[in-house]
Amino acid sequence: MAVSEFGRMPDGTVVEGYTLSNADMSVRILNYGAILQQINVPGRDGAPANVALGFADLAGYLTDVDHPYFGCVVGRYANRIAHGRFEIDGVKYQVPVNNGTASLHGGLMGFDRKVWAATPFEGDGSGVRLTSVSPDGEEGYPGTLGVEVTYELTADNTIDMRYRATTDRPTVLTLTNHSYFNLAGEGHGDILGHELQINADHYTPVDANQVPTGEFAPVVGTPFDFTSSHRIGARIRDAHEQLIGGKGYDHNYVLNRPDDDPTALVLAARVVEPASGRVLEVHTTEPGLQFYAGGFLKADLVGTGGHVYRMGDGFALETQHHPDSPNHPEWPSVILRPGEVYESRTVFAFLTE
Repeated sequence: MAVSEFGRMPDGTVVEGYTLSNADMSVRILNYGAILQQINVPGRDGAPANVALGFADLAGYLTDVDHPYFGCVVGRYANRIAHGRFEIDGVKYQVPVNNGTASLHGGLMGFDRKVWAATPFEGDGSGVRLTSVSPDGEEGYPGTLGVEVTYELTADNTIDMRYRATTDRPTVLTLTNHSYFNLAGEGHGDILGHELQINADHYTPVDANQVPTGEFAPVVGTPFDFTSSHRIGARIRDAHEQLIGGKGYDHNYVLNRPDDDPTALVLAARVVEPASGRVLEVHTTEPGLQFYAGGFLKADLVGTGGHVYRMGDGFALETQHHPDSPNHPEWPSVILRPGEVYESRTVFAFLTE
């Protein structure tokens, strides 16, 4: 493992990069935003490429211009909460509205804006453990929350991500990593030719503010059907109202899960880039998966390799509880109470074919 200074915050705080390596690949993790900044993976020809969108320096991550959340951990609540409002045990809470009429990814100063404490470790592979404390009332959320995120690069080319949290007051919580991928290499064109399969028979349609309507709609017969593998771009321009509102795909899928083990680690999605042969499999314990095809990228961000990112140049597969779950008690609960432990796991597995 290599540790180096990545930059300094405006107040002088040092931000470090932790580079984890195995025989085939390497990843770099920042203690700012718990960001997965680079993922260097070989293709079928053995040539490595960085497949994660991001910035070359800290200044890029500090910008407020169309904040893309490249590679970071978002929270306290990943995705959207309608009108920034929810209720726990009869008590109403208001959190910042920062995305149309919704609160997105924890508000104005979410976990993506924090400098985390970092501790390297050696296990089955090499890893880094990141910890942070969110005070009671931060961004309007109740309870002092202690959070731990670990990234481990294993010998078989997986990034094993584990999340853990405790609270001293009832609160709502769902965490995810917000990496964008291009398996041809970041900055190497769009991802519309990538072939995607999602293990979900239903998705959650959204209203005009990109907030779920409350329905679990079947994907069969719609452009949202990825139960069999096909190109991301095959139906992205279909005249479907859900695609128009989201500038393509930006929707949550209800993952198929075994009834007898609702938190089992299951295959959520598989993506293949035919030219390079690179494959990404996403496994998770979470009930939902947000598939975002980069429709809001708009050529005003320069990436790690010096290329401008345009619409559709990366995709995200965010493992999570369903958006706006605090306002849908019939869905899997996102309430964390004192004495309970929030635990979640997601694995990014890289292969070639």
